[in-house]
Amino acid sequence: MLLARDWMTRKLVTLSPEASVAEALTLCRERRIRHIPILEEGRLVGIVSDRDLRDASPALGDAQRASALQKIRVGDVMTREVSTADPQDSIENLAQEMYELKIGSLPVVAEEDEEKLLGIVTSSDVMRALVTLAGLPEPGCRIEVRAPNRAGILAEVAGKIQDLEVDIFSVLSDPDRRSGNRTMVFQLETTDPSSVMQGLKMAGYEVSWVS
Repeated sequence: MLLARDWMTRKLVTLSPEASVAEALTLCRERRIRHIPILEEGRLVGIVSDRDLRDASPALGDAQRASALQKIRVGDVMTREVSTADPQDSIENLAQEMYELKIGSLPVVAEEDEEKLLGIVTSSDVMRALVTLAGLPEPGCRIEVRAPNRAGILAEVAGKIQDLEVDIFSVLSDPDRRSGNRTMVFQLETTDPSSVMQGLKMAGYEVSWVS
């Protein structure tokens, strides 16, 4: 299982609530980051995104823009009710939470102290983890198998592939409840899946090679 603790960024860039929006914007630009946790006396009290900072900034061309950015405090524009993650949370669950909440990051806090910041998981971290989970960095190829969505079908197809002495790196499975079928994508340790495809077709499955 891919866990938050294994994919979170540990070298954090943080600010205090008293930091200026100008300072925060400079950090985002120089460090190429989009989210900054806000700490007060070492405790997580909020988070600010580059979007929060842009929304709080006067329009470009405003003669008072530079001075205004120095005057506006991060504490005035940050999100105070922060959704957080536990180090033991799975990346899949974090991806779902970020999607449902429409947020781009989750600070990771200690289980015993929810204000103690350990790291941060961003949408980029989640994407890297899911790419790894799908087996895409591994050599080989992918095939797509479509079959009736019934109990044990995934194990059945995987067993037939292994009977053909081809190793499986990873599997993605998508049940389509409307059609009653299931689509399975297998990442295989082979550059030529033709024998596997032939064997699965003979067994009655619909198979295609994912280029």
